Amino acid sequence: MPTLTYATLFTAITLEVIGTTFLQRSEQFTRFLPTLLMGLCYAASFYFLSLALRAMPLGIAYAIWSGLGIVLVSLIGLLAFGQRLDLPAVIGLGMIVGGVVVVNLFSNSVSH
Repeated sequence: MPTLTYATLFTAITLEVIGTTFLQRSEQFTRFLPTLLMGLCYAASFYFLSLALRAMPLGIAYAIWSGLGIVLVSLIGLLAFGQRLDLPAVIGLGMIVGGVVVVNLFSNSVSH
C-alpha cells in the first residue's frame, strides 16, 4: 500500500483525536470555540478517511482508525485531563495495538 495512503489515514486519525479532545473541552457543547473546532476536525477527519478508502479496504482502514484513535485518546486523557487507567484498561489497549499490528503485518487484506 502506498505510503501516501497511510499518511492520509494517519492524518484522518490525528484530526479525529484532536476533534475528540475538543469534544472533551466543549463541556457538552456549552463552549462555542471548542465545539466549533471539534466539528471542523471531525469533518476534515472524515474527508481524509474517505481519501484513504480509495486504496484501502474499509474494514482495514476502520480497524487502524479506531485502534490507534482509542490508544491516542486514552493517552491524551491521561496526559491532558489526568484520567487514570487501571491495569485491565492498559492490557486491553495493548491488545488493541497488537490487533492493529497483526492486521497490518499478516493480513492478506492489506497490500504489502
